[in-house]
Amino acid sequence: MKPNTDSPKAPESKPEAKPDAKPAGAATDNPTSGLTSDEAGRLLKKFGPNAMPDTSMHPLRMALEKFWAPVPWMLEAAIVLELVLGKYVEAAIIAGLLVFNAALGLFQESRAQATLAALKSRLALSASARRDGTWKTVPAAELVPGDVVKLSLGGVVAADVHITGGEVLLDQSMLTGESVPIEAGAGVQTFAGALVRRGEAVAEVTATGARTKFGRTAELVRTAHVVSSQQKAVLRVVRNLSAFNGVIIAALVAYAYFLKMPMAEIIPLVLTAVLATIPVALPATFTLAAALGARALAKLGVLPTRLSAVDEAGTTDVLCADKTGTLTQNALTVTTVHPMPGFDEAHVLALAALASADGGQDPVDAAIRTAASSKGVSDAPKLVKFESFDPAKKTSEATATDSSGGTQRIVKGAFAVVTGLAQPSPTAAAAANKLEGQGFRVLAVAAGPPTAMKLAGLIALSDPPRSDSAALVTELHELGVRTVMVTGDAPATAAIVAHAVGLDGAVSPPGPIPDSVQPGQFAVFAGVLPEDKYKLVKAFQKGGHTVGMCGDGANDAPALRQAQIGIAVSTATDVAKSAAGMVLTEPGLAGIVAAVKEGRITFQRILTYTLNTIAKKVVTVLFLIAGLIMTGHAILTPLLMVIVMITGDFLSMSLTTDNVRPSPLPNVWRIGNLTIAGVIMGSCLLAFCTGILAIGRFGMHLEIEALRTLAFVVLVFGSQATLYAIRERRHLWGTRPSLWLALSSVADIVIASTLAIGGFAMTSLSPLVVAGTLAAAVVFAFVLDLVKVPVFVRLGIAEPEPNAGQPKASDSKPDAKAAPEPEAKTKTPSDLTTQIAKRSYELYEERGRQDGRAVQDWEKAEQEIRKAEPEASPAPKPEASPAPKPEAKPEAKPEASPESKPEAKVPSDLTPELVKRVHELYEALGRKDVQAVEELEKAERENRKDEPGK
Repeated sequence: MKPNTDSPKAPESKPEAKPDAKPAGAATDNPTSGLTSDEAGRLLKKFGPNAMPDTSMHPLRMALEKFWAPVPWMLEAAIVLELVLGKYVEAAIIAGLLVFNAALGLFQESRAQATLAALKSRLALSASARRDGTWKTVPAAELVPGDVVKLSLGGVVAADVHITGGEVLLDQSMLTGESVPIEAGAGVQTFAGALVRRGEAVAEVTATGARTKFGRTAELVRTAHVVSSQQKAVLRVVRNLSAFNGVIIAALVAYAYFLKMPMAEIIPLVLTAVLATIPVALPATFTLAAALGARALAKLGVLPTRLSAVDEAGTTDVLCADKTGTLTQNALTVTTVHPMPGFDEAHVLALAALASADGGQDPVDAAIRTAASSKGVSDAPKLVKFESFDPAKKTSEATATDSSGGTQRIVKGAFAVVTGLAQPSPTAAAAANKLEGQGFRVLAVAAGPPTAMKLAGLIALSDPPRSDSAALVTELHELGVRTVMVTGDAPATAAIVAHAVGLDGAVSPPGPIPDSVQPGQFAVFAGVLPEDKYKLVKAFQKGGHTVGMCGDGANDAPALRQAQIGIAVSTATDVAKSAAGMVLTEPGLAGIVAAVKEGRITFQRILTYTLNTIAKKVVTVLFLIAGLIMTGHAILTPLLMVIVMITGDFLSMSLTTDNVRPSPLPNVWRIGNLTIAGVIMGSCLLAFCTGILAIGRFGMHLEIEALRTLAFVVLVFGSQATLYAIRERRHLWGTRPSLWLALSSVADIVIASTLAIGGFAMTSLSPLVVAGTLAAAVVFAFVLDLVKVPVFVRLGIAEPEPNAGQPKASDSKPDAKAAPEPEAKTKTPSDLTTQIAKRSYELYEERGRQDGRAVQDWEKAEQEIRKAEPEASPAPKPEASPAPKPEAKPEAKPEASPESKPEAKVPSDLTPELVKRVHELYEALGRKDVQAVEELEKAERENRKDEPGK
């Protein structure tokens, strides 16, 4: 909406906005008489309730979906196989794990849905409708087309209506994104959800429920769907494990057949291998980790409505933030007062306050009176008479007496109208145009004797940003999440708010959203329709981004549903809350940052479990082959395999409570790299387990039954050693394990040792053998840790140690002295070093932190920044540069002068070591872009301090 002083017309006020024909039963002769109760009942049966379709899933379907996924299919197949073979205990254990996972997920999601239902119940609307010739209060859900309703101050429009009489000020920000209310009178069409800020009107209902203006929005919400990255990760993990282990099992059966093992031994061997392949606790662990994350977020005022949203918060790299009510307060505020000659700001506001209603819900009048109260005026006129805003005149008036007893007429309203009543002002029009061009709503105030009024001043109003919005954008940037503003408001207004909250970048041109748009192209998407928000999210997702979308209105609902993490703020409509994956229950936006951090913690826990699962499942099947080759028998029985599963999986599930470090950047599921890392870790574990088994077979000459017990013990202890090695991305002593993990570990060791020594369900082993195996596992954990660190860094699972593998500033070569001192570098009228440093670091990250391209990154960044600001660019040749002469700085080095390096630009001639050191400082300081210059200077001082001859 173009900001101006005239009352904006609703786009639906055209004649065609009125329905072509009234529904059967509607009062056609006298529209104001309304419907009878019988007519309303018949129409209610025909058109249905005036409510949006319920997009929530039926509880029974929710429960069944927990059993319909790749991992549950594998568990169900294993249960059937166990029952066929008569292994009822094993079948019961697996079934218990399957039901546990389903119940846990269902409980968490149903609890979130119940909370949402309670929130919705508080938003239940009623409407004043004319039924049987009298005005009655009826539930909004019972309104039907043809009903005559009353729109009153403070009420919410309950359906799409056509105003037939009266004047109202409508706030449609929840629907259209427009932050400035509109004046609506007879003939104007408005929609369900609009708020009446002033006045009263009578209207006729034209559409209800799904047939309203935003019925198609509800349809978009119903059809919008995106598969979570967690679901994709589970599917790929299961696929990789199944493919790998399927080949191994086939080889295992072939070798057993080659050894001419009896079928009575081959079948249990195959069953053991199948059980070893299935990641039994994987879905339960994923669900439990997300549930614990959801519980932590609930304490911070964030309610996840879908558990997958917790994990997605950790992978989000783009946040689409709605302007009105999300980045702004959704409340008009006086931004600028431009007094005319003879007046000051305080007197302009005092006069405007006299011509403003005291009380009520008119946001313009409330903003002016609030601003005036903060600037007291002792000689303000005394109010005699007030005339409220007249939409026809587009002004409100007041009659007052000044300190000398003279009568003054005060008029406040549209600039064009007020200036026509006052004496001409040559500068007023230019000032008004300037303010309007900045996206403000401009009002004029005139005062004086009724026949000789003067223009007192101009008042510019806007919807100010929330106090925490700028900090939110900055913190998200530091977390690696790019924030873009998406709003239905005018580009000029949106650009001002964006700049205020730190979103400095291009504003998208008007028109449809292109399919190939990327987040880095624009900082603001303005004039966006509901369908465009939905398309924008899909376009970002098509580019490989994990998208977060925050909003509050019905127009945001489709995009909230389509985004991997839709975030409904605390003031959101029930439609938006139903569509979102997370709901902020507290005012403000700090919950978004909390969700990102908690999501990354949850991701790291799930990542550790996934790595552990891949390693164990690969090892167990290969260990069966090693045991078969070594002994000629199955080294584990199905019962022993089930015990290994129980002890190992419940220990692994305790990882969901572990102490982890949230990653500094958005997480990405790299299943290929995880599989490689898991195989490498598994190969080390396989070597350890096979070595211990070989000692038992050839060194201790144990019988096959004792060897099976030893195989059981070494698998349990070796898996613990692997888990402790991989739970920390750096060295295993970096963080302390959680209490639950430590207790589960102790319980696991005690149970396995007791069973092995006591001979329960297996042949007993001596305590000395069990203790020796445990000690060997402890040593193995530290050896594996040495292997893990470089593997994790190489595969991108862990960040490298600070300064690891990077030459220090002291290692710079002697030719580094050619780098100019910051004090002697060529200055420009607008020093762009900070912007260049920031852009250089972005390129550094985009290229996978390839240190060898440090100088190229800096040069490219400098070209981009200077191209964007040509007026600040230095001339191509140093002698033509407006920079101060080098001799003006006595400490400048001669070799740093422009004459000594004709091609040198500011700081294009920096050495690779120096630029890399800047990057290191960026990371060490948490990538605080505002310190770019200080970091640059510090890096260069370190370089020069360590150079020979300095």
